[in-house]
Amino acid sequence: MNRRFYAHGKLLLSAEYFVLEGALALALPTRLGQQLEITPLAETDRLQWESLDADGRSWFTGHFRLPDARYIDGSDPETGRRLEQILQAARRQRPQFLTEGGWKARTRLEFPRNWGLGSSSTLLHLLGQWSQTDPYRLLAKTFGGSGYDIAAAGAGGPFLYRIGDPPVVRPVGFHPSFSHNLFFVYLGRKQDSRAGILRFREKGRPSSGMIDRIDKLSEYLLHCNRLSDFADALREHEELVSGYLDLPRAKQLHFADFWGEIKSLGAWGGDFVLATSDRPAEETRLFFHKRGFEVFLTYDQLLLSGENS
Repeated sequence: MNRRFYAHGKLLLSAEYFVLEGALALALPTRLGQQLEITPLAETDRLQWESLDADGRSWFTGHFRLPDARYIDGSDPETGRRLEQILQAARRQRPQFLTEGGWKARTRLEFPRNWGLGSSSTLLHLLGQWSQTDPYRLLAKTFGGSGYDIAAAGAGGPFLYRIGDPPVVRPVGFHPSFSHNLFFVYLGRKQDSRAGILRFREKGRPSSGMIDRIDKLSEYLLHCNRLSDFADALREHEELVSGYLDLPRAKQLHFADFWGEIKSLGAWGGDFVLATSDRPAEETRLFFHKRGFEVFLTYDQLLLSGENS
């Protein structure tokens, strides 16, 4: 019998660097995610793996020896060895995983791989479901990070997140009345989160006062009734992070003449930005399109509404 699992992608309305230091973050799961289908295989000592992109094209195939999940061969040795690492981490948590039968595993992304919505975190969550293991522990043993993306993978809507053991995940109702004024623009500059974290570490630990202010901004964003107040809070958050990292804001770099506010999401300066606009959606889209940024999504196109939170 086939088994199917699902995980949501993620966006973060905070800077992940500060989340690693204990700051409260507002996380936004996406409607787009990743699927995993598991099918029994006649060969009892093999795991066949195939990964499909959002267009249904195969971007990785590999074979693994069971039960030790040793990578044998495939289309990309680096990906194969990384997957071996994750599978073996799952087996260390639950030794009976992969000990009975052979399997064919097929994943399919619902978003382009370069969008940065969590191809790795959704994979960890999917493997956690299949192996009946803790995906946060898998994260700690493989990619590392704050874990908010793992929480997003299984969330039903927006939530507040604080790192910990276990982490604090508080579902919240975040679907502001001005959600039609919020847009997501892909910059086409996929960031290496681990490299960004190393840069952040070089700056030393942020003060408790800065962490406290970010906490308050994350809470405040939930209760804004006006677009202008929401935009002001985004700008303050951007200025805090920009000043700390001594790096220019995305708006300064790319959109200095934009009439609304621009907020980096997740890793500083990469992947998607959030844009606020009090003008019609088409006028806003054309602004970014004329500057070469063609991936432009509305709030409802990209995010889970959180109405069930």
